[in-house]
Amino acid sequence: MAEGLVIIPTFNEIENIEAIIRAVFELPRPYDVLIVDDASPDGTAVKVRELQGEFPARLHLLERQGKTGLGTAYIAGFKWALQRPYTYIFEMDADFSHRPSDLPRLHRACLNGADLAVGSRYKKGVNVVNWPLHRMLLSYGASFYVKIITGMKVHDPTAGFVCYHRRVLEGIDLDQVRFVGYAFQIEMKFRAFKKGFGIAEVPIVFTDREKGQSKMSKTIVWEAVFGVMSMKLRSLFKRNGF
Repeated sequence: MAEGLVIIPTFNEIENIEAIIRAVFELPRPYDVLIVDDASPDGTAVKVRELQGEFPARLHLLERQGKTGLGTAYIAGFKWALQRPYTYIFEMDADFSHRPSDLPRLHRACLNGADLAVGSRYKKGVNVVNWPLHRMLLSYGASFYVKIITGMKVHDPTAGFVCYHRRVLEGIDLDQVRFVGYAFQIEMKFRAFKKGFGIAEVPIVFTDREKGQSKMSKTIVWEAVFGVMSMKLRSLFKRNGF
């Protein structure tokens, strides 16, 4: 068993799944991979099961019965990881917007003392490729808004490329995490921040997916906008686990 586990949530990622798994396994530092698939009708899980024959000890599959949100997929993956002796647990997308070659850089930041390391698009300017201007402005504006509301000194609080030391996930009541869309990424960082865990940002280049369809929706955006304010207010009154 490797020291680190890379959790990759999937829904209809048949065009990317084999390539992303092989890219992780080709890294010099060994990582295990857990695919959390939400009953993809395109055969994503079937392909993963096929690849398990090639990587029986390193590739794992957690199949869920339906598409219930990014946040719940990661929570399921976190709980699976914490039942095993992994020290470092990673979040990464399946579509190559997060480069597998950056995984060791996030890992190194935690080895050097960070409790969680964030692959940051905005640590040094704006490092985003293939996004339309309105999408970039929305993301950058959301990050600025979150910083103002929460007080976190994190340039990219919505980032989904993260390395956690297991003590962070053990220190957060995962059953109290409320958000299921991209606001989930904000909530996890905020809960870690409120617990006093150290957050490091590692500059990365984010490249928008070339294959498959984006999972972004208006519901996800509104959850982030209004959810952040309600999350901050709950923390001020020390309710719901904050």
